[in-house]
Amino acid sequence: MSNTKQDPIFADGFILKRNENAPEWVIGSLSIKVDEAIAFLKSNEKKGWVNIEMKTGKSGKPYCQLDTWEPNKDAAKKKTVVEAPPQTEDAPF
Repeated sequence: MSNTKQDPIFADGFILKRNENAPEWVIGSLSIKVDEAIAFLKSNEKKGWVNIEMKTGKSGKPYCQLDTWEPNKDAAKKKTVVEAPPQTEDAPF
């Protein structure tokens, strides 16, 4: 994935609800519309997984969004291994 900002992909079939009267340890409830959720999951899975972020919009309402983050493969390839210098028999200690 490039560093350009892309439009959010909302998780079809997933509705996150927050009850303001619930205790603080209750994050919220998730309602899943099965047909929409299955179609969304099948169309967005990678290696058998779909990552969904739970966020709060500017309006204060919670929502679910597809997490599209992927590690930068080029950066991983550029990692180099630093080898220790060879030891000599003439070490001063």
